[in-house]
Amino acid sequence: QVQLVESGGGLVQPGGSLNLSCAASGRYFETYGMGWYRQAPGHGREWVAAIGARGSLEGKTGYADSVKNRFIISRDNAKMMVYLRMKDLKPEDTAVYYCVSVGDLRGTTTFGNWGPGTQVSVEA
Repeated sequence: QVQLVESGGGLVQPGGSLNLSCAASGRYFETYGMGWYRQAPGHGREWVAAIGARGSLEGKTGYADSVKNRFIISRDNAKMMVYLRMKDLKPEDTAVYYCVSVGDLRGTTTFGNWGPGTQVSVEA
């Protein structure tokens, strides 16, 4: 398992951009698929994006329809980092964003520890 800490959240106006980071510690990071989820006030946790582990899914990504063509997930295995580049942000993107290990590219399976999250607020 890996330990995860998210950062990079903040307050941004609609149409703006933010770049989130997730720092991992532990062993075999490169063998884990990684994903981003978010949770808005009063709502359940929602899958956002995922990126494959080293192997057959290496370099492959998946996105929720709500963020497709606006968000980009990437990873740097040497630095043990996962990133989420967000552009054209909308008020409905306001949420706490989390990274976590995932078992597929559709966010149907998560495992291991969740990070504490980072708050993203989109408002005029």
